Amino acid sequence: MKNTLLKYMLILPTLALLTPGCKKFDDINSNPDKTGEVSSSILATGMILNITRSDISTQKAFIQPFLLGKYITWGEGQENLQYNKINRADFGRLTLLRNIAPMEKYATSEALKKSYQALGHFIRAWQFFQVTMQVGDVPFTEAIKAETENVLRPKYDTQKAVFQGILAELDLANQLFAEGANFDGDPIYAGKADNWRRLTNSFELHVLINLYKKTADADLKVIEKFKDIVANRPLMRDFKDNFALAYNNIAGQNYPWSDVPAGSGNSFVKSNYTMLSNTLLDPMRTLKDKRLFYYAKPSPVKISGGLSESDYNAYPGVAPSDAFSSLQTRRVGKDYADLNNRYVQLVNAEAVSVFSYWDLQFILAEASLRGWISGTPAQTYYAAGISSSMNFIAGNTPDLMDYHHNMKMDAGYIAAFPASPGVALAGSDEEQIAQIITQKYVANFLQGSKYSAWYENRRTGYPVFTLNSATNLNMPSTKFPVRWLYPSNELDYNGANVSAAIQSQFGGNDDVNQVMWLLK
Repeated sequence: MKNTLLKYMLILPTLALLTPGCKKFDDINSNPDKTGEVSSSILATGMILNITRSDISTQKAFIQPFLLGKYITWGEGQENLQYNKINRADFGRLTLLRNIAPMEKYATSEALKKSYQALGHFIRAWQFFQVTMQVGDVPFTEAIKAETENVLRPKYDTQKAVFQGILAELDLANQLFAEGANFDGDPIYAGKADNWRRLTNSFELHVLINLYKKTADADLKVIEKFKDIVANRPLMRDFKDNFALAYNNIAGQNYPWSDVPAGSGNSFVKSNYTMLSNTLLDPMRTLKDKRLFYYAKPSPVKISGGLSESDYNAYPGVAPSDAFSSLQTRRVGKDYADLNNRYVQLVNAEAVSVFSYWDLQFILAEASLRGWISGTPAQTYYAAGISSSMNFIAGNTPDLMDYHHNMKMDAGYIAAFPASPGVALAGSDEEQIAQIITQKYVANFLQGSKYSAWYENRRTGYPVFTLNSATNLNMPSTKFPVRWLYPSNELDYNGANVSAAIQSQFGGNDDVNQVMWLLK
C-alpha cells in the first residue's frame, strides 16, 4: 500500500551498490539466488522511489520548483528560481536506467518478467521526458550503453526522435502490463499491474498534449494516438490512482514540510520564510474557491484589523516578481498569507503526487476543447478535475478549525463549484484554455512533477506570470527563460556530441532563451 514505505526504505542501502562509479552489477551480484542478494523487487523499489521521493525531495528543496512556478516566495535569501534565473540541467536521473536490465533479468516467471519489463519501459519514458523537457535534444538511442556496448560518448537524438521513443516506450509498457502479473517491490500501487497500466496510458496523454503544436506532423500522429488511447485503453479512475507517495510518522519519512517531533526539526518552517503568491491566491479569491482556506493561513495583520479567518480578504498574496527587499518588508510586517499549519503539523499532510487523476482530467478537457476527442464535453472533464482536487484535499484534512478556517468543503459545495458562474468554462476557446490551465495550476499546489507548473506556463502562457524587468535575473531581463543549459559534465566528457546538438538546434548558442523544437 502507499503508506507501507518503511519496508522499502530499509533496502535502499543495497541500491547504493548500483550507483555510477561502483562495480558492475554482475560483479556485485555473483550469486543472485542467495538470500539477501539484489532481486527484481529491490531494484524496482529503488527506481520507483527515485522518480517519486527523490524528485519530491525534502524541506527547502521541496519548495524550489514552486518558486519557479510562482506559487510562493522565499525570504531566507534571494532565490534564483523565483527570479527566473535558470542554470544548467543535470542528466544524473538517466543513470538510474542502468538498473532496468538487471531488474528484468532476475524476474522469476514469464509473467513477472513482463511486468518488470513494462515498469522499465515506463521509467525510461518518464526519465527521458523530464530531461528533454529541460533542454531539447538529448542522448536516447545510445544512452546508458557504456557497460553493455562500450558507448562512452552517446550521440544526441533530435527532440522529435526522443518524443517518438518516449511514446514507443509507453506503448510497450501498456502492452506488457496487460500481459504481466502483479509484482513485488512497489511502494506506490502494491505491485498492481492494472494500476501501472492506467498510469502509463494517462501519462502518455500528458506527453501527447505537450505535442499540441505538432499535430500536423505525419510521423507523430498526435491526435490519432490520443484518440486511440482514450477510446481503447484503461485510464486512471480517481485520485486514489494518483502516482503519489504517502508519508508516515517514522523519522525521515514525514511529509517534506512537516515539523513534528518525529520529523526533521525543520528550521525553515520555524523561520516563516514562505509567503503565498497572488498568482495562486487571486484566482481562488475571485472565484470564492474554498481550497484557499486549506492551502493558506491568514495574515495576522488582517485578523488583528478585524477580519475573520473565513474572510477571503484576510489572505493577501505577494507578487513573486517584486524586489526581494520589498518582499522582506512585507515578511517583517507579517501582512501576508503563509502556508496552512496542516503542512507543518501533520506527518502526512497529504500524499504528494507526481502525476494525478486531476492532471488527466484537465488534459482531457483541453483535448476536448481543441477537438481532439468528442462525445464528452470539455466542461465534464474540467469539473471532474476540480472536484477530484477538492475531494482529495477535504479527505486528507482533519476537521480542525486551524486547517480549514471554518470554510469546510462539503459534498454539496464540491459538486456545485465547477458549474458556478465564473468557474464554468465560458468564452472563446483561448479563454477556456486559460480557465483549464489555471484550475490545473491551483489543483497542483505542492503537487505535480518537478517544474510542471512552469512547463504549463511555457507551453500555454497560463497562468500569466508577471515579468518585472527590474528584478528578472534572466538575460535579457525583458524575457522569461525557456530552457536549461546543457550539463557541464556533458561539455567536458561528451563535448563533440553535445556541441553538434547545440549547433543543429540553436546555431551553436547554448542559451536559456533558445526555443527548442517542442515549442516551435
